[in-house]
Amino acid sequence: MGVRIVEESVERVVATMPVAGNTQSFGLLHGGASLAVGEAVGSWAAVKYASTFGKVVVGVDVNATHHRSATDGLITITATPLKLGRRLTSHEVIITDEQQRRICTLRITNLVVDKPAH
Repeated sequence: MGVRIVEESVERVVATMPVAGNTQSFGLLHGGASLAVGEAVGSWAAVKYASTFGKVVVGVDVNATHHRSATDGLITITATPLKLGRRLTSHEVIITDEQQRRICTLRITNLVVDKPAH
């Protein structure tokens, strides 16, 4: 998908992704690509948080609203926390185009769990 993480902290994870290669048959950014990258970046933000106290996360909910599409360039995906708890995290993920127009808004909730024993 061509995703690149450009900033990562507990407070914010930012990534970019090219529209090219992530389009549907009419040449528009595929809604499924927006969901996939939004969930990935939101989950990475939750992982950054949970790792500060030796835990991991698993996704329990994601929802999205598509506001507009894009046909070229890079989109930017920014995940910021809405709630960081001991058992649940919720992040807002905003996807924008190169003109800072909102493409999609996601909310993702992750369950904070112990690392699995190997």
